[in-house]
Amino acid sequence: MLQGWVYQDSELHNLVCNPEAMARNAPGIHFIRCCLFVLILFYCTFTSSAEDSPRPITDQEIREKKSTCYEDIENGLWGWQCTSSSIAKENCALRCLNAVCYEHIYGDDPLEEGEVDYKRGREFKFCMHSVLDNSTLN
Repeated sequence: MLQGWVYQDSELHNLVCNPEAMARNAPGIHFIRCCLFVLILFYCTFTSSAEDSPRPITDQEIREKKSTCYEDIENGLWGWQCTSSSIAKENCALRCLNAVCYEHIYGDDPLEEGEVDYKRGREFKFCMHSVLDNSTLN
């Protein structure tokens, strides 16, 4: 007999090994299977959408990444041309931050010595914030 939620050993054996007993309990088993399927479906839907939802990069993340880019440039990982001048270093750091945004904003006209271009700087920052795939920043 069923005592609470626990089956007696003989009843469990009958449910598992006896096709007639399984047929009598089929509606209950189907209900449990359907509930488990729905729970698994919801779990997969909500966990994958939360993990995969893209978000724009923050100003703090940009600063941290740029700092890492400067370190890489100083260590020679970007080649001698990136250490030849301060403006070359800045162009390389911007390219390191995001090559797509750099090509879009500065590609045809890179920064020149003594140039301070606030407009393109804001455009580059906007581009960085608009990037949906943060993996391009790595």
